[in-house]
Amino acid sequence: MKAHIKKMFAPILFLILIWQSLNYSQIIFTKPLSPRIAAYDISVKLDVDKKIIDGKETLRWKNTSPDMINELQFHLYLNAFKNSNSTFMKESGGQLRGIKADKNEEIFWGYIDVLSMKRINGANLTNKIKFIQPDDDNNDDQTVIAVALDKPLKPNEEIQLEINFKSKLPKIFARTGYAGNYFLVGQWFPKIGVYEYPGIRYAEKGGWNCHQFHANSEFYADFAVFDVNITVPSSFIVGAVGVLQSKLNNSDGTATHHYRAEDVVDFAWTASPKFQVVYDQWQNVKIKVMLQPEHFAQAERHIKAVKYALDYFDKYVGKYPYTTITVVDPPLNGFGSGGMEYPSFITAGTLWGLPEGIKMLEMVTIHEFGHNYFMGLLASNEFEEAFLDEGFNQYFETRIMNYAYGEKSSMIDYFGFKTGDFEFTRQGYTGIRNPKVAEIFRKSWEFTAGGYGSMSYNKTAVMMKTLEGLVGIETMNEIMKTYFERWKFKHPCVKDFTAIVNEVVIKNHGRKFGDNMNWYFDQTLYGSDVCDYKLASISNQEIMGAFGIIDKEGKREFLKEEKGKNIISKSEVVIHRLGEVKLPVEVLIHFDDGKEILEKWDGQTRTYEFKYEGKSKIVWAKIDPNNKIPLDINIVNNSLTAKPESGIFIKYATKVLFWLENTMLTFSMLF
Repeated sequence: MKAHIKKMFAPILFLILIWQSLNYSQIIFTKPLSPRIAAYDISVKLDVDKKIIDGKETLRWKNTSPDMINELQFHLYLNAFKNSNSTFMKESGGQLRGIKADKNEEIFWGYIDVLSMKRINGANLTNKIKFIQPDDDNNDDQTVIAVALDKPLKPNEEIQLEINFKSKLPKIFARTGYAGNYFLVGQWFPKIGVYEYPGIRYAEKGGWNCHQFHANSEFYADFAVFDVNITVPSSFIVGAVGVLQSKLNNSDGTATHHYRAEDVVDFAWTASPKFQVVYDQWQNVKIKVMLQPEHFAQAERHIKAVKYALDYFDKYVGKYPYTTITVVDPPLNGFGSGGMEYPSFITAGTLWGLPEGIKMLEMVTIHEFGHNYFMGLLASNEFEEAFLDEGFNQYFETRIMNYAYGEKSSMIDYFGFKTGDFEFTRQGYTGIRNPKVAEIFRKSWEFTAGGYGSMSYNKTAVMMKTLEGLVGIETMNEIMKTYFERWKFKHPCVKDFTAIVNEVVIKNHGRKFGDNMNWYFDQTLYGSDVCDYKLASISNQEIMGAFGIIDKEGKREFLKEEKGKNIISKSEVVIHRLGEVKLPVEVLIHFDDGKEILEKWDGQTRTYEFKYEGKSKIVWAKIDPNNKIPLDINIVNNSLTAKPESGIFIKYATKVLFWLENTMLTFSMLF
């Protein structure tokens, strides 16, 4: 009897174990870190030959606004790769980061189809789905859908949807897709947009903020919880956002990997049979590096870069809240997926045999990790204010690279040639043909002529570095820490950041810079003018001192002319403001007796003069000697050396001319 019962319950027990391995999730944070407006339960199976993902998604979304909501909006980003008529393809021209798409292969193209959408135990909404284009007039773009609800969603009410979808992955040339048996799966599922209402960013009334997929940006989402089951061939190694809960080997030669992520704004994953994985740890954070076999020797370089980034952000911005960080190393034919960022999951990029003196992989790893803060935790709207993510992150990238690898050698230290990461960043702004191409504050898709990268990344980083130079590194660190602590797990906008700048600067410096720092941001963030100060001239004029009968303080005395002792120098330094941006500047004046004077000028007028009288003469002068204003677009004209003494030369030249004139006169009289 016992044997019979055992045989009967064995299959049931096996099914229970399978169910638990697929559905049981270990809670990561006992107390939620974010509002958790959305929750996704997704199960997908990858067909590696057809490059198709079959997916089932259960979405729970809460209306946290005071509004009655009559429709939902979703991103379907893979439709950006559906055809040449999508907004992304038109904006990018079929290439991104210098990589061109092979558009003549049918297998290149990708898409996402929503097969069905219905309320759980409620209405079928499939026939309510329609494509919308909130950003442009491109009716062919299918990257956003609106879904009319059968009944309004009340404030604080939750809706639960069952969604069946199919995603065809594109051949990688930008951000997502496949290259052979390597898969980087990003922006791959129906993702709900952000419903903004008064109190969130600039909203004056409630409405959806759900932008189309553009060439220049992609992120803006609410914080959510993800439970994702990924089924791939059992030989494939998988990495993803969040924490691996379980791995189950299936009878059909596949394996199901169950991941859970909490308090994140997105979910992405990778799979390949070729990965070689290295593990490490920083404090309570587990580090996982997934490398191509030919890059395995560079594992330690990736790990060190991640640890430098973790150390630096922990000290100068705030604590990294997640328990994992996964770094993916793409293959050469999948390089278009390199340099991508998702919460606790980033892709880097390197080459076989890359010398240690060329810090490309370190720079990319540190940069992409930084997005965990400025895209993931400070969930700003990258579409509308890309600089809050890309530019702030670029600024910290340069700081961390300098901290880790040396200020003058953080990018290249190879065969005696050295240069720093910040120099590269600054050149990315000052070196463009037209530095006035656009202002930083502009929607990402409105940039033209390459202005997006120069403004959103490079000029923003230089603007932040200049702010640091003006207010000091201690005040700048306090600004960034305050910004992070006050706005983490929320949706900040730039006005929230500038308000903190004004608050901290006034607290630390009083009215030294005026009533606020708005004058600075008006010029550098909202304006497109350039900063350019020039050291125009240095002059030293010898003048005779006093001699003769001198009346002084009621007394009369006779002063003899003593050769060399009555001579004084009247010196002058002239500075021009060539640009329209007006910033306070410092000028270092060096005299021939070794004395130096650090002058300060408010930088407002077009021309300013510093004048001196005394025994010493000016040898050289330099604007911004401590490099506080990297926004100055031409630092070559910031210094000048006085012209050498011309008196002796003129004396002998005059004698020669006198002799020559007399000689010519003598010869003329002979004929």
